[in-house]
Amino acid sequence: MSDVEANRPVGMALIGSGRMGAYHGLTLAQRLPGARLVAIADPAPDAAEKLAATLGADSAYTDAAEAFADPAVDAVVIAAPARFHTDLVVAAAAAGKGVFCEKPMALTIADADRAIDAARAAGVVLQVGFNRRFAPDWAAARALLDDGTLGTPRLVRSVTRDPGGFDPSRVPPNTIFNETLIHDFDALRFLNPGAEAVEVYATADALVEPDWKDRGLLDTAVVIVKFDNGAVGVAEACFEAAYGYDVRGEVFGSGGMATMGDGRRTGMTFSGPNGRAVETTRSDQELLGSAYVGELAAFVEAVRSGSPASVGGEDARAALAIALTSAESMRVGGPVRIAEVGK
Repeated sequence: MSDVEANRPVGMALIGSGRMGAYHGLTLAQRLPGARLVAIADPAPDAAEKLAATLGADSAYTDAAEAFADPAVDAVVIAAPARFHTDLVVAAAAAGKGVFCEKPMALTIADADRAIDAARAAGVVLQVGFNRRFAPDWAAARALLDDGTLGTPRLVRSVTRDPGGFDPSRVPPNTIFNETLIHDFDALRFLNPGAEAVEVYATADALVEPDWKDRGLLDTAVVIVKFDNGAVGVAEACFEAAYGYDVRGEVFGSGGMATMGDGRRTGMTFSGPNGRAVETTRSDQELLGSAYVGELAAFVEAVRSGSPASVGGEDARAALAIALTSAESMRVGGPVRIAEVGK
């Protein structure tokens, strides 16, 4: 049960002040009346101080442990680099703080279990940043599945295409599976409720930055996921789309089909001498802004009420299992059963 007082905002600490952290910080400071950004922690010199001054946070720390020990903090949002996520989740949970963690929650199954166990032992909320579940069109498709309108899922699809401009030297191996397609793997599960993945076949290449392939960078991938209810999912990703940021989905069931996302900045289409044109979004924050706010709103309410997160550690573990099996499928050059992938 939550011990947050009903009439006061939930005190939040932000861990990590980079691009995504700053966006979440702005949401906590200005977009959610039920939350109050009280602390920011970042090990980079002056980073937390600068963002705290901009957003009006009370405290700035270089050590996340100080934020976890702050009595004004009820819950934390972790937006640090992925390799630090599990240790931060475990430390925050041990301090009795509710935890929202950006994806991926962990990079190994053992670490995913460690994070889940820590939150369960502490009795705190653990939510993971799978934002598509909170986008209006994706939520509407899920509602059609839940009320039976779409019938039994047969084929599901999720697509992520980034706008490009990335620095290949900063992309770790398997990023396309662990940090990009992880969203799509969760989306496939979200669009096939109650089913679990059993087999994965992945193919990937370096088509955007071919000179980096020998250093382990794969920037274009397609993954086929078989589920235990017979449905087949397809997830695809590419690190560069000339037309902007593109996230789409489709679920085809026995009762019909639902499609989500078209990348438009607005609903306007311009017709002129050269034909028809639409403006497209250029970033994830532009396309999925309402989803980013919605996921934190759901987390704050879960912390306040003491209710379970709508997308929790077990969901993160399941998506990670697909990601790790995708990497193994690439290694062996064929389909791999998820149960065969080691921890």
